[in-house]
Amino acid sequence: MRTKNVCVATLAATALIAIVLLLAGTPTVTANDQPSAAGTEVTIDNFSFGPQTITVPVGAKVTWTNRDDIPHTSVSTEGVFKSKVMDTDEKFSYTFIKAGTYPYYCTIHPKMTGQVVVK
Repeated sequence: MRTKNVCVATLAATALIAIVLLLAGTPTVTANDQPSAAGTEVTIDNFSFGPQTITVPVGAKVTWTNRDDIPHTSVSTEGVFKSKVMDTDEKFSYTFIKAGTYPYYCTIHPKMTGQVVVK
C-alpha cells in the first residue's frame, strides 16, 4: 500500500510541475531583440535584387545568389565590394564590418539596384 501512495504522490508532483511550466511559458526572443551576425540572403531574379533593401548588424555576411537565367553582378557604388559575373545559381558573399548604407547595382544591367543598411 505504501508503494502505491509513493507512486501516486510522484505522479501528482510530476503533473503539477508540468502544469506550472506550461502556464509559465517560455521567454521569446525576436529578431529585433538581439541582432545576429548570421547570414542574410539576397536573391537575383527577374532582373531585380530581392529584397531591394536589407538591414543587417555589423559583422553580418550577405550572400547574393543569381537565380536568373542570365549573368548578373553585385557591385558597390562606392567600391566597397565587387562580385565577379555570376551565372545561374552562382553566389557572392561579403561581410560588412562597418556601419553605414551601401548602395549597389548590377554592372551588366545598371537599372538593377539595391542597398545594404548596416547598423
